[in-house]
Amino acid sequence: MDHTSKKILVVEDEEKIVEFIESYLLNSGYEVYKAFNGREALQVFNSQDIDLILLDLMLPDISGEQICKELRKKSTVPIIMLTAKSHEDSILNGFDMGADDYMTKPFSPRQMVARVKALLRRVSEEKPQSDILSFNQGDLRINQIDYTVRKSDKILYLTPSEFKLLMTLAKRPNKVFTREELIYAAFDGDYLGYDRTIDSHIKNLRAKIETDPKECQYILTIRGIGYKFGRD
Repeated sequence: MDHTSKKILVVEDEEKIVEFIESYLLNSGYEVYKAFNGREALQVFNSQDIDLILLDLMLPDISGEQICKELRKKSTVPIIMLTAKSHEDSILNGFDMGADDYMTKPFSPRQMVARVKALLRRVSEEKPQSDILSFNQGDLRINQIDYTVRKSDKILYLTPSEFKLLMTLAKRPNKVFTREELIYAAFDGDYLGYDRTIDSHIKNLRAKIETDPKECQYILTIRGIGYKFGRD
């Protein structure tokens, strides 16, 4: 993959950490943009064609979770959370806001670059040759060529991880996937998060594609096993 055209936005209020991240990303061939608070982050994002964001959750003005939530209203840009919080609930809350991955401080530079490469690879992988998957007389339409999803002719904004999960499930209706199988099927083994983060992504997906998330039509829970696409 040609990294030179990939723009990474680093949102972090500690200058030493920003310098540390920037040096390794630059050495890996990425173009780096910096923001030291939430307002700067939104300004940079709105003025540049950013390919991926490294987002600290603890910022002086706007929380990382709130920034993530705001970005997800208008963009599917890949987001990796940076957090000093190692508690699982804090991490899952970030996924609920729409993040794709997370890293707990302190982290190694090699791991950070590997996470960036893995997430960008999932987003930019070769597009499939088939076109549209349509369900329930066109109520849900998944375009595999331009990576768009429509619900009742309204375009839905899915994160890269959400789209990959949806495609994995929708391509094999009625196949039951365990959480581990979804990690490997949807992310080619690159995903390094908790198994429970799949639950967060599924929750977000349901909120977008289901008419009533409490009475799911598309993504069904199979107790004690995992999930499948389609009714019994």
